[in-house]
Amino acid sequence: MTGSNPSSPFAIAQREGATGPLSGIRVLDLSAYIAGPYGCTLLADQGAEVIKVEPPVGDNLRRYPSTLEAESRAFLGVNRSKRGVVLDLKQPDQRAVLMRLVREADVLVHNFRPSVPVRLGIDFESLHKLNPRLVYCSVTGYGEQGPLKEKAGYDQVLQTMTGMCTMQGKAGGAPEILYGSVVDYYAAALVAAGVSSALYERERSGEGQFVGVSLLRSALTMQSARMVWAEGEPAAVGRDMRSGGVTGIHPTADGYLYISANTPRFWQALCERIGRPELAADARYDTVRKRAAEAEILLPQLHAALATRSALAWEALFGEEVPCAAARQVEDMFDHPQVQAEQMVTSLPHPLLGSYRGITRPIVFGRTPGPEPFAAPVFDQDTAAVSALLDACSDD
Repeated sequence: MTGSNPSSPFAIAQREGATGPLSGIRVLDLSAYIAGPYGCTLLADQGAEVIKVEPPVGDNLRRYPSTLEAESRAFLGVNRSKRGVVLDLKQPDQRAVLMRLVREADVLVHNFRPSVPVRLGIDFESLHKLNPRLVYCSVTGYGEQGPLKEKAGYDQVLQTMTGMCTMQGKAGGAPEILYGSVVDYYAAALVAAGVSSALYERERSGEGQFVGVSLLRSALTMQSARMVWAEGEPAAVGRDMRSGGVTGIHPTADGYLYISANTPRFWQALCERIGRPELAADARYDTVRKRAAEAEILLPQLHAALATRSALAWEALFGEEVPCAAARQVEDMFDHPQVQAEQMVTSLPHPLLGSYRGITRPIVFGRTPGPEPFAAPVFDQDTAAVSALLDACSDD
């Protein structure tokens, strides 16, 4: 897959190491927060050269609360393997710099509200004329059309709007947020997938196109198994996503344990491992629905058995026979043997922190694994270098 102008001398700090599926692709990341930026990071993980373009005030994620003094933990985690430049797009001369970058880019990603790109002169139609091969990805809260298109959208706003928080809350209780920015991260995956598909199509047509991703689409797509309404059903129906009863998080002698025992095989294995094989043979409990209906009878018996060992001990005892996991802190995952075996965490040098450990390439490619990741950029890190390179190219 070739870039927009393979013969151009413009290239920033070519990444060393193995090539990836997107090596040679140049991405301009004008987005902030999580969805757009992490989508661009997923492209960088696959070898793309990504330039993060920030306004003079910086990405708001840099100012998020963090126990790190020198940088925001969230910013570091979302923006690995990018170069960082600062441009004030309200200033004509700096907008002209962006236009020069656009001419040589393959992809541009932003998360402005629909009216902003038109006002800045960086809407799809304008940039398509400048670079017809450009894949232009717009990340919005609610989409490009409709009464809410100009409304600012955020992860937990969309969670609340789309029923996720109500579903997360206990029956009859208050709605609850799903922490971890799940809508943003799913939208980021859609950004990477949509851009990659558009790049693939460009190889056949020779032309870029508009790609639209919204948090609303992300939040509803995540709930596709709930977003089914059969003809004749009433509005207030169960959405069939909670197994109930045995499947869930349970207390143990030390810590908590999640257990999934939805299949006959796993239910039988669970009963045998806790020393209650007669439960598996009882016809009152031989389906998931029956076990959910009899939860008030089953759960005290299950909890009595689990109270004899710690969560970690049960996890080891259940092994491969019963799907389960002891509840851990995220810090425990850095050195988890499975994470280490899969080489999912690496150490990244950083000019302010010395180094930090973080996630590395999340997708495994056998032939084109991609270059090693590097740390998220400090503010204004590469502006001078990129400007000098652009000036040198314009003199050629």
